[in-house]
Amino acid sequence: MSAIPNCPECGSTYGYEDRGLYICPECGHEWSTEAEAEGLIVHDANGNLLADGDAVTIIKDLKVKGASNALKQGTKVKNIRLVEGDHNIDCKIDGFGPMKLKSEFVKKL
Repeated sequence: MSAIPNCPECGSTYGYEDRGLYICPECGHEWSTEAEAEGLIVHDANGNLLADGDAVTIIKDLKVKGASNALKQGTKVKNIRLVEGDHNIDCKIDGFGPMKLKSEFVKKL
């Protein structure tokens, strides 16, 4: 039997495994068995797993505060970096400069 890690949210030792997920009965937090090895897990709009250095495409026109034009659907973004937070992708877009994007508005190439 493999050792189940402590809950990353509350530190409880009473976690259990169910269908590929670890579950904490004390705080209700669920985390993937992959999360322990990789750290940050981010999925695109189609559910594909993203990683640092991937290339993505924007799937919807996005308004940019302070810019005169919007980011158009189909804009390709290379060499993304995953970060914690609401906008979980850091990147540099030609013509716009450094940006933060939400993963729900991109798809992996």
